Amino acid sequence: MRNFRDLEVWQSSVLFVKQIYIITASFPSEEKFGLVSQINRCAVSIPSNIAEGCSRTSQKDFSRFLQLSLGSAFELETQIEIAKEIGFLDVILQTELISELNVIQKRIQSLKKYVDLKVQDEP
Repeated sequence: MRNFRDLEVWQSSVLFVKQIYIITASFPSEEKFGLVSQINRCAVSIPSNIAEGCSRTSQKDFSRFLQLSLGSAFELETQIEIAKEIGFLDVILQTELISELNVIQKRIQSLKKYVDLKVQDEP
């Protein structure tokens, strides 16, 4: 079992979730059960899947959860774009969020590549 708290990608994604929650709190209240809920759930899913994957005993399972985390990150990127298009985010904030999210995506991909190499070594 791995300690997810030691992973920089988990740490940075938790901080990103906090940032997302602060931003979505300013969205219109009628979006509480729509886009706000969707964005928040996607953001939370990123570090949650990393943590859950760390609990798995095989590298293959860990890799699968990293893939799920990555999928949530790309889904969140789309939702941030939608929020900008409908006027909930300005271009500057949208660009900053996407840039930070892209760093998290690259870190997840790098970790997944590393884990996938270890999958080959498993019996």
